[in-house]
Formats: sequence, structure tokens, C-alpha cells
Amino acid sequence: MRAFAPRNALFSILFFLLLLLISGAVLAASDGLEGGNPLQTYVVLVEKPEDLVFTTEEERKNWHESFLSRATAEGVAAKSRMVYSYGDVISGFAARLASAELEAIQAMDGFVAAFPDRVLPLLTTHSPGFLGLSLSNGQWSNSRSGEGVVIGMLDTGATPNHPSFSGTGMPPPPAKWKGSCEMNKAYCNNKLIGYKVFNLGAELAGARTSRRRVVDTDGHGTHTASTAAGAPVDGVSVLGYANGTAVGVAPRAHLAIYEVCSDEGCTYTDIMAGISAAVEDGADVLSISLGGSSIPFYEDGLAVATFRAMDKGLVVSCAAGNSGPFPRSLSNEAPWMLTVAASTIDRSLRTAVRLGDGQELEGESIFQPTGATMTDLPLVYPRKSGFSFCEEKALSHFDVKGKVVICDRGGYSGRRTKAKNVHEAGGAGMILANLGLDGYSTVVDVYPIPTANLGFSDGSKAKAYVKSSTNPTVSLVVKGTVIGTSPAPVITSFSSRGPSLLSPGILKPDVTGPGVDIVAAWPFDVDSDAVGGGASPHFNVLSGTSMSTPHLSGVAALVRSAHPDWSPAAVKSAIITTAEVLDREGKPIMNEKLQPASLFAMGAGHVNPAGAEDPGLVYDIQPDDYIAYLCRLRYTDANVTAIVGRRIRCSDRKEAMKADLNYPSISVSLHRGINSIAVRRTVTNVGEASSGYTVKVEQPAGVGVTVSPETLQFSQVGEKVSFTVRFSKDGASARGFAEGHLVWVSEKHMVRSPISVSIA
Repeated sequence: MRAFAPRNALFSILFFLLLLLISGAVLAASDGLEGGNPLQTYVVLVEKPEDLVFTTEEERKNWHESFLSRATAEGVAAKSRMVYSYGDVISGFAARLASAELEAIQAMDGFVAAFPDRVLPLLTTHSPGFLGLSLSNGQWSNSRSGEGVVIGMLDTGATPNHPSFSGTGMPPPPAKWKGSCEMNKAYCNNKLIGYKVFNLGAELAGARTSRRRVVDTDGHGTHTASTAAGAPVDGVSVLGYANGTAVGVAPRAHLAIYEVCSDEGCTYTDIMAGISAAVEDGADVLSISLGGSSIPFYEDGLAVATFRAMDKGLVVSCAAGNSGPFPRSLSNEAPWMLTVAASTIDRSLRTAVRLGDGQELEGESIFQPTGATMTDLPLVYPRKSGFSFCEEKALSHFDVKGKVVICDRGGYSGRRTKAKNVHEAGGAGMILANLGLDGYSTVVDVYPIPTANLGFSDGSKAKAYVKSSTNPTVSLVVKGTVIGTSPAPVITSFSSRGPSLLSPGILKPDVTGPGVDIVAAWPFDVDSDAVGGGASPHFNVLSGTSMSTPHLSGVAALVRSAHPDWSPAAVKSAIITTAEVLDREGKPIMNEKLQPASLFAMGAGHVNPAGAEDPGLVYDIQPDDYIAYLCRLRYTDANVTAIVGRRIRCSDRKEAMKADLNYPSISVSLHRGINSIAVRRTVTNVGEASSGYTVKVEQPAGVGVTVSPETLQFSQVGEKVSFTVRFSKDGASARGFAEGHLVWVSEKHMVRSPISVSIA
């Protein structure tokens, strides 16, 4: 997800629907006409015959073009229709086709599935310290710091000459690395070891691209890459705020950049090409800060490509989405993905909002009022219906010159657009007031005018003051950076929520990480028209699940570096079962209303990097286990085949389908006629050879939980032990979702699994 997207309840939903309509229309229209029939870009998945061996990429491409040659009208060159010929990871191609041509390909031997291209939106100095990581000589204490691991960043690219991507002190890439630097090779080094551009799909969709640009013209990719594995950079700040050393979560990990997005979005065709290349190049972790609304996995190019990557051993970290706090608003719900929510850190970039009646409200902002006096300025609130969101035309109805304007958060305009509208209308400053939806969740941006974001309660006080006063005034007083604020972490309002629409048997999101007011690398001056200019021109502050995702990608790199032989599922399990459910004061993690956050908001809890490197037990999953799970979703054989890349007959897997997916969280349903249900899990000992665990159950309300056996004994590392958990309704059962935890406790470890029970 982009760092910011429209965030009002209705508008978030409309935004995604509109995006789908527009992207489909653009993709169809931009491909032109062939014989009067519109061409649309499709991803076509095919099955290679076992006796067919490709010795070169050209041979593979020729085979893919043979499908087009047989399907397209006589005289139409197949090469002119081909967009991408994907490698063995994807086994297929992207091409521009008329509907009749697609039907012809669907009838050919070897055809597996096809789906139309789609445009997906793009969904620091203190956050590593908040995660408990302590930097010493460029490395985390008691950690390999991600050494030997390659993180593949699927994003808008990166700015290769940025100091966050310095190769100083980095070891050379691992021997398995096969990637390359498809740009000025002088820009690549032992930190940034690869850079490839995939934007053919974006060009067909009408996006402005440059086939071989060497810098990130959006900034999103630079920010996320440095968050995951940026080199230490001292003396960083943004307009004088958030001073400190900027460093990625896995500072010794290598970065491979796959530019698959423009500032207008990312297409399936480009994303799948990037993922295929990352796997073939030798990446270990994929970091994907993009995604769209829910569609079946077999029609979702991101889900298909990431399954293939997981099947090859890669850990995949994906953004949960920025459409919260609404339920069932998730992106990236597949069980083989690590789905990441967003939460705050214990740092506030504070500005006091002093009203003329003496009230002082706590705001968040990042500005330096050099050359401007922000004292006792007139305050106005355009409260007429629809005008309070400070849309461009709305402000023409009000005199805001020289005044500070209260603008409601949400609506059709983003935060920066509101400030721009106020600025262009002559306003001196802006107070961004949360609606009830966002509660206490505030964020900062670099604005063209002094701006402060107030939570719902304080914003309401400011509006009430304007309404009651004949001459309302306000002063904005910079308080600067405050460290150690509480509560923290708090799940932010924009972070998307479960339950999953596509996979209700899997609890999503999986985990939360820092995603609010994150400072990281930036390609250009921080908004040259911002008041006071840029004190640190190459770093910026952004918020979104785009920012939390690379934090978890970095943690995955730390775990993979410490345990290179672990499967992707084992790495995920280590992160999930060691997550913290209490904040820094030992209280339950809160949501945007400062109420206890649900599992559908925070997943298993807040990531704990040190714990993830030493989890004690893991819940492992093999790729074939996911296949049985997909069959249980009542997907057809063709649907499952499209996802996994090999012919599947669910009827051959009836025994496997009886087994539960060995996921580290538990999600079950007790509906009408089902008063009791049992699930089975298997844990693998990755701690001390001789160890014992005792179960502790935090009971969901209205649900009885029994575990058999209640103790687990291990005599060697790698030993597996299974147990059964039975859930039953009791007399106090009420409809809805009940939550709890199952915890295996040893002398050294606590292995925690969140429990969600749906009752009807």
C-alpha cells in the first residue's frame, strides 16, 4: 500500500472499486484494437511438457510465442503481442489478446489459467531501537544482523547513490547470488547488489515510465529498502525533528531492487516478472509493500507468484493494507504470506495547539516556522456540509487568507492535498482534525504550510471553540521530538483489519510492526516549498503498512541469517509465536480508540526480533500442506493448479485434506449444529535438545478449550510432537468472535498462538 491512501470509511471502499474499474478500462483501452476487437493484457499460465527442455531463454520465449502464433490472426506477429516471457518460476507469459484469441489459447494443450492484468496501489531513526535492536559497530548486538541474506524489494526502485545503500564494510554477495545490476554498474556495491526494471505492464497501462531510469522518482521504494536493510547513517533528521542514526532492521543484509511500480501503481505483469527474477537471482526474502482488494487467490497474480517463491524457499512479507479500521479490509491474505499490520512507536513529533481561550491541545506535526509567526492567528472551520474536508473548490466559499484552517481528515483529498488547497487559498496554516473513525491515531507529513494533526477528542474541542467564539484565534507552538511516549505500540486507524474474506480459517493479519511516522531514506529534498526548508534533505517521514512491512522483512532476514536451513513457514512461525501482546508499560496493546486491540487488528501482536531468533518451537508447513488447504477452500483442480504451478487433483488428496494446516495461529468456527471442534498441530523443537513444555490456555469468552497432551517432552533438536486442541461452546457463549491464546511454556521460552473462535 502507498504510505497514504484515501482513508474515510466510504471513500476507502469507493477508492478500491474505482481503481479496479479505471485500471481495467485503461489496460483494455491502452492496448489498442486488432480487427475491431479491443486488446487486453492477460497473464497466461501454462504447463511445460516433461520432455521439453529449454537450454536458453530464447527457446523458452519461442515456445510461449507459439501459443500466440496459433491464436492470433494471420499476419499478426506473436512477438508484437508478447509483454513478458516468464521463467520457470511462473511458467507462463503476459500478452495482449483479444477475447477470441484468449479463448483459442484456453483450448490448447498445456494451458493452465489466465487472468487479466490489474493495477495495484503502493500500500528509520528510532524504530529499530523501539524493536529492542542495539547498534554496535554497524551490527546488532548478539545477532548476525542479516549477514548472508538477500532481501528482494518489489517497489518503485531505489536511489542507488544514497548513503543508506553504501557498501562500506559489507561482505560480498553470497556465492548463490546470480543477479545483476541492469543500470550504471558503478551504482551497485556489496549492499545494493542488484537492480532490475520491469515496467512493460505499466507502459501498457499508460503510466509514465523510463525503461532504464537509475533513480527512484517516487521515493516509496527508497524509503522501504532503507527501512529493511539500510546502512547506518549518522546525524539524520527531517526538518530538525527525529534526530538520530538512521539504520535498517537488517543492516548487514544485501538488497536486490526490482523496480515493478511507478508512482501510479504496479501491474500484475510487472510484479510477476520481478518476483520470478528475484527467485532466479537467489533472493531469500521478498518485501512487498503493495496490494489490492480481495480477489480469489487463483486470480491474484501476487498470490500466485508468491506461492511459487515460497515453494522455492523464499520468505514473503506483505502489507496488510491501509483501509482500516473497517473489518474485512485486508490485502494479501494468502497463508504463505506474512501479512503485516501497522502500529506506532514511542516517539511523538509534537506541536502544541493553543486556542485563544487558553486551552492547549497536543498535536503532531513536522514543521519549522522560520520567517513566520504562528501566534494568535485567526482560526476558521469551514463546517458547512461537505466543505470541512477542505476540497479545492470548497475553500473558495470561505475567506481563509492569513488564517489557520481546521480541516477534517478523510474525504476525497489526502492530507497533503488539503494543506496544498489551504495554502493556495491564502491560508497561513492547517489543523488536521481526526473524525471518530481515526480516534487518537495521528500522523505527520511534510506540508507546504505549518500543520498539526489533532486526535478526535482534541479536534472536537477546537471545533467547539470556533463555534462558541466571536473572534477565535490559535497559536502553533513547536515542542519538537519527544521520546518515550505512551501507550506504545498502538494499532493505527488506517491499518487494515481481519477477518479474512478469502481464507476464514487463517487468522490475519499475522503480526504488527512500526508503520507510523517512520523516518527513512528519500531521493530528493524534503518538499522544497516546506516552511523552513530541509535540514536533512535525504530522509523523510512516512506512514503506512508500506512502512511496517519492510520492518518485518528485515526481521525475517535476521531470523534467516541465524537459521539458514529453516523453511519460510518456520521463519514465519518464529515471528508470530514470539510477538508481544503487551505494550511497553505491560498493558494490552491498544487500538486507535485506546481500547484493547483485537487479533483482527494486531494479529499475534507486536514483532519481537530477539525472540524470533530463538523461538524454542516452530510450527512448520510444507508446500504440499498449502495445496491440501486450497482444496478444502473448494477451489477446483484448475484453480489450485493455477496457484501452485503443477497439475493437481484434489480427489487424490482426500486424506491430506482431513488434516489441519499447521499454522501458528488457530481460527475455528462453532456455528449452528457444531458445538465442538478439534484441531491438530505439530511443533518442531528448535531450542534446547532436552526440554519440556507445559500448556497454558487463555480461554476465549464462552468457549471451553482442552489440550491433549498438556505437556510436551523433547530429547533432541528437530524432534516433532503433535497435540490436539478441542473447542466447545459453554452456556455463556454469545454470537461473534471470541479471542484467547494457547501458550507452550518452558524454562526459557513462551510459544504463544493466538486463538479466534467464531460463534453463531
